[in-house]
Amino acid sequence: MNSTPFTAVEAPVTPASGTAPEETDVIVIGGGTGGYGTALRAAALGLRVVLAERDLVGGTCLHRGCVPSKAMLHAAELVDGIAEARERWGVKATVDAVDWPALVATRGDIVARNHKGVEGHLARAGVRVARGTARLTGTRTVVVEGEGGGAFTARRGIVLATGSRPRLLPGLVPDGRRVVTSDDALFAPGLPESVLVLGGGAIGVEYASFHRSMGAEVTIVEAADRLLPLEDEDVSRHLTRGLKKRGIQVRTGSLLTDTKLPTNGVRATVRTPKGDEVVLTAERLLVAVGRTPVTDGLGLEAAGLSTDERGFVPPADWSRLETAVPGIHVVGDLLPPPSLGLAHASFAEGLLVAETLAGIPSRPVDYAAVPRVTYSSPQTASVGLTEAEARARGIEVKVNSMPLTAVAKGMVHGQGGIVKVVAAADGAGGEATGAVLGVHLVGPHVSEMIAESQLIVAWDAEPSDVAQHVHAHPTLSEAVGETFLTLAGRGLHQH
Repeated sequence: MNSTPFTAVEAPVTPASGTAPEETDVIVIGGGTGGYGTALRAAALGLRVVLAERDLVGGTCLHRGCVPSKAMLHAAELVDGIAEARERWGVKATVDAVDWPALVATRGDIVARNHKGVEGHLARAGVRVARGTARLTGTRTVVVEGEGGGAFTARRGIVLATGSRPRLLPGLVPDGRRVVTSDDALFAPGLPESVLVLGGGAIGVEYASFHRSMGAEVTIVEAADRLLPLEDEDVSRHLTRGLKKRGIQVRTGSLLTDTKLPTNGVRATVRTPKGDEVVLTAERLLVAVGRTPVTDGLGLEAAGLSTDERGFVPPADWSRLETAVPGIHVVGDLLPPPSLGLAHASFAEGLLVAETLAGIPSRPVDYAAVPRVTYSSPQTASVGLTEAEARARGIEVKVNSMPLTAVAKGMVHGQGGIVKVVAAADGAGGEATGAVLGVHLVGPHVSEMIAESQLIVAWDAEPSDVAQHVHAHPTLSEAVGETFLTLAGRGLHQH
């Protein structure tokens, strides 16, 4: 294994105070999931670590994204449960009102406790948190400007983990009230009566689902020809069906061409796939058209680095996530595809980089085996290749799908959904005797069901390997077992 030349340290950069830079082993710039994950693992391996963060450790995921949004989606699930109890089960219950300040307070408490936990982990690990804005001044030197800052030299390396921000559209400026992004949607005042969601990826779908549960009229506008365009087509189809069943309007293949902001909301002009232009009105416009890496002010040029045409900082060596400058590594949202821009992928990247800097062997991140989840209602969860991706690679595949309502627990939930398995057809006659390439789920609680499939894909299991294991009855995961039984030629309820 090639190791970073740890002894190559640049001449110190003296800060304005005149004091010499403080020497450490590793400097991590950015305290989000990838950054603090790297710092914790590096410290556990005995390295001295400085973590520079200009805001709050935990980053977007903890403070503006994953954690607070899933807290709110849980509240939405409770509201949906009351409606189901009344309409389907004869439980005469109603939602009198949603106490928005109370909802916000509970969400805030969950975020605050998580934040305190992260800070506690860093303190116990001995990670020094330098509060301020970090800037590269060389290939081994960083200046952190702020009250808790200083100048630092890294003996072993620097890790760039500055994350991303919501991508904006030209001329569309968020005001936190009528026009919001995914970073500030949960912090906008009150619950709107109507929402226009621009973007049908995971973030847009989740926010559309939340607002619909809370009683808003919701329309999703997506430029691609389907929602979740990076997922399997059957996932998109079943998700769209579930969202429409809930009363969410879905306009795919549609482009926003103009936006006006009257005092009482938003008027958006949208071009349909047929070329017609329609005007959609809503109290709030939520822009969820992706995210863009944050590198402004980072001083990449001082270290001999630059971004690619999309703003990413690409690694020269994906097995180490090391840039073209030895000793400078990248994790999280600064990485281009195949990195996924997901918090759990960032943790894995942080482990890899920390172990690399410590000089111990570490397995590269297998992005094909990283699960992808959309926490809407219905949920989606996938791992591995889609059917189209497998066929595009020239792989002969055997595919089996099973509706969740084909098992008893799926009927109990009554929300529809599917299990879809894509396997290599290596046997004579096209039997699925090759490895499982992808598993795709839609339905209730599938975010908690994907872990089994993650192991199946990551360990190159074959359908017969899975089919020999017994799934509990009645459960939703029983449908996963049944799908593999059929692929292995041992089908019970599916033929």
